[in-house]
Amino acid sequence: MIRKTLQDLKNKRPNDTIIVVDDGSKDRSYYEACVPGVYLLRHIINLGQGAALQTGIDFAKKLGCKYVVTFDSDGQHCADDIEKFIEVLRKDEADIVLCSRFLGKAENIPPLRKNFLRIAALVERVLTGIKLTDVHNGFRAINVAKFPDFVITQNRMSHASEIIDLIKKLKMRYKEMPCTIRYSEYSLSKGQSLMNSVNIIIEFILGKAIK
Repeated sequence: MIRKTLQDLKNKRPNDTIIVVDDGSKDRSYYEACVPGVYLLRHIINLGQGAALQTGIDFAKKLGCKYVVTFDSDGQHCADDIEKFIEVLRKDEADIVLCSRFLGKAENIPPLRKNFLRIAALVERVLTGIKLTDVHNGFRAINVAKFPDFVITQNRMSHASEIIDLIKKLKMRYKEMPCTIRYSEYSLSKGQSLMNSVNIIIEFILGKAIK
């Protein structure tokens, strides 16, 4: 799906800087991502999604980018939603904009996953005090120029919880926005299992305790 995702981004966002981070993939993802006009970075070994995001953010900062949009490569996010997220940052209405599956249109989301995501949002609210309807969505826009201390330290999937903790720690103004999420058999197979989602929360709590 990654080549199709990148082509769609290039067609709809021709003036944006597109950065791909290959996190030590063992299939042909790296070669499929070799698209002209796209920066392609590579971790020699697999470090985790949190580390991949931070690598991309660091590189964006080096290029002088003011805003960063994190965007999944499996085709579930919609490039048409990016502009409205960025516009909120341009108007200085928020410092970070987060996509919510429960405010927008989530196609083909399994009922069990939907219920678990709602429970996860409640757990995160207790842990961080940040009120969100969706806490593990990979689509977000961040004003990284204004917040140079926005640094993800949790390498693996618990980075999503850490980001919410950073919102509180850095006193970032946040806003949830509706967006379209297109679930397919492929994107569901690549996503986190429900049991692993429990492990993510435990990993986040242990990470905070160690700090």
